[in-house]
Amino acid sequence: MGSRLIRRCRNTLVVAVLAVVTAAVTGVPAPPGGTASAAVPPFDPGPARAGLERLLPSRAAQFTLIPVEEPDSGDYFSVSGRAGAIQVRGTSPATLLTGVGWYLERVAGVDIGWPGDSVGRLPVTLPAVSGTVTRSANVPHRYALNDTDEGYSGAYRDFASYQRDIDLMALHGVNEVFVPTGAEYPYYRALQGFGYDAAELRAWIPGPAHQAWWLLQNMSGFGGPVSERLVEARAALGGRIAGHLRALGMTPVLPGFFGTVPPDFAARNPGAVTVPQGRWVGFARPDWLDPTGPVFAELAAAYYRVQRHRFGDSDMFKMDLLHEGGTPGPVDVARAAEAVQRALDTARPGATWVMLGWQNNPSAALLSGVDRSRVLIVDGLSDRYEGLDRESQWDGTPYAFGSIANFGGHTSLGANTGVWTDRFHAWLTRSDSALRGIAYLPEGTGGNPASFDLFTELAWEPGPVDQRDWFAAYAARRYGGADPHAAAAWEQLRLGPYSGASGTWSEPQDSLFTARPSLTAARAARWSPTAMRYEAGTVERALSELLKVAPELRSSDAYRFDLVDVARQALTNRGRFLLPRIRAAYEGKDLEGFRVLVREWNAAEELLGRLVASDRRFLLGPWLADARSWGADEEERDRLEYDARSILTTWADRGPSESGGLRDYANREWAGLVQDVYGPRWAAYFASLDTALVRGAAPAAVDWFARDDAWAHGRQVYPTSPVGDPVALAGEVGAALSLS
Repeated sequence: MGSRLIRRCRNTLVVAVLAVVTAAVTGVPAPPGGTASAAVPPFDPGPARAGLERLLPSRAAQFTLIPVEEPDSGDYFSVSGRAGAIQVRGTSPATLLTGVGWYLERVAGVDIGWPGDSVGRLPVTLPAVSGTVTRSANVPHRYALNDTDEGYSGAYRDFASYQRDIDLMALHGVNEVFVPTGAEYPYYRALQGFGYDAAELRAWIPGPAHQAWWLLQNMSGFGGPVSERLVEARAALGGRIAGHLRALGMTPVLPGFFGTVPPDFAARNPGAVTVPQGRWVGFARPDWLDPTGPVFAELAAAYYRVQRHRFGDSDMFKMDLLHEGGTPGPVDVARAAEAVQRALDTARPGATWVMLGWQNNPSAALLSGVDRSRVLIVDGLSDRYEGLDRESQWDGTPYAFGSIANFGGHTSLGANTGVWTDRFHAWLTRSDSALRGIAYLPEGTGGNPASFDLFTELAWEPGPVDQRDWFAAYAARRYGGADPHAAAAWEQLRLGPYSGASGTWSEPQDSLFTARPSLTAARAARWSPTAMRYEAGTVERALSELLKVAPELRSSDAYRFDLVDVARQALTNRGRFLLPRIRAAYEGKDLEGFRVLVREWNAAEELLGRLVASDRRFLLGPWLADARSWGADEEERDRLEYDARSILTTWADRGPSESGGLRDYANREWAGLVQDVYGPRWAAYFASLDTALVRGAAPAAVDWFARDDAWAHGRQVYPTSPVGDPVALAGEVGAALSLS
């Protein structure tokens, strides 16, 4: 209710202007004299119109966007109209775009995905709607973005990139988005009034790619120091992102203050009590300022003042006390939570505290200290385990059904979609249900478009979604036309990568091509699945079918992205078949057999590199170029590039990387990484095994961290534009896999 109230209050400030421009902007005639309040639109649809122009410039003029008042039942949209004159009514600018998205998918038969689209298949005149179709949101909270998203999706993007992501989220019905960009700013400014100088704080703040874990109180400093100019620039960008969300009637969810402080805080602030937080996978964690003490309220007030001045208003704030192993020490957790909420409520009366449902958090003790009616738990584990009872576990606290469908932004294809379609509606309709939302929480966005599309649709369907029917319809609109081969391909993908079951994992297995070389390698990232989660032949059959899709559908961006992605996954899966055979040949001292299999592995990895180089979404070059673009001089550009390179490879220095297990956590099959990190690692490893077989000796030990760290500190420039024909390269993959 808080977001709705803020939006309504804001709307009253612009009604006079809107009365004048109503007819021009919305197509709804203004009342005589333009003063009758009943005819004044409840909000300005201009931001929705601007978003539509960005997303669909060639057809935007055929839509009339009509704002309507949001009823107590919540957001809804309706779609109607004749050919070339489509009317969309909605309860916010974002919901107007949601209505447009529904029309494009269900009537026009095209897709604007994240990523990939088929809008080039739209007719010149948009088709009519049969009658009037209305869809209501079945939950008020449609939340998006993990705390880690900025780090794993690209901390150095520009505003246009964030703006498009937000437009896409609005198109798919999202209304609340986490905004960590520039979150260092209120810490930086507020703490200068508590005994710290600017240089100390800039050394404490990590590089942008690693800041998510600092905000979670896991670590500090790595990738820094940051410059004053960078802090200011990121705050400016974060303010623009928050402003764009507000303009669309969406809620920017801002980081709240729960007590993270730099070293020696208690020594510099009489009366303050801090609790050491130990270590997190090898990093020293920042201290925790006891929220029940007298200094906490002062620092929290300063933090929120600075944040409000720079980022504007919000009524939702994300905080996670004692995340992943934090310790309360002598502090009473219930009283601490009460104090954290009191400080938030003092700064933002009535605000909602957003918490991540992860591992054992939030604890019963923490929830006992807060007003649970003003808490929203975004559950990161809804589809991962069996036997979950969130109503009992969280004592009726409102929560959102959520999924972390990838960790580290892995390029792996798939998700537990069957769990979503079975479990969401069942939980929603429980007699004691506290389910109030959905939470789209992959650790990195920008891949797996089918997952994003299906997951966000849960919030707009009145009943359970039939997974099989949904994928059949998706196949038709994804490439802008029905095709039996596209349908067959997506049915195989549904049966394979998108068939994940609950019990242990919420993401698919990652790639062995990206793993640290070993004959017993089972995963690349330490916390990834150790085996295939589906039958590999499903992806190979899907690729075979995609290669037969009608020529007229192959020109769409969506088709070409999917073709590369599916071919990449099919080739990747072959690695799990090859490695055990290579091991058997080596252990059997079969030199010739070993060499034949190693040549096949190396050829597959070489083809993988050429394949992913053909699509811009799989290029390393833009990731690094973006990072360097934020630097003011060569020294800062080099530092930021290391921040961006390390997050994908070593992640950190030797201790956290090796002993802590963070290495290759964010592994992904991108052009540049395949050719210069993963491929050379395996080639060197197999060469050492070959020498060992020839000499009858043990293979030479390799310092893999040193190799990877040298690359992370490197400066090689990588292409920012794709090369090669993705259709031809996918066909080459098909031939290599002997598809029929």
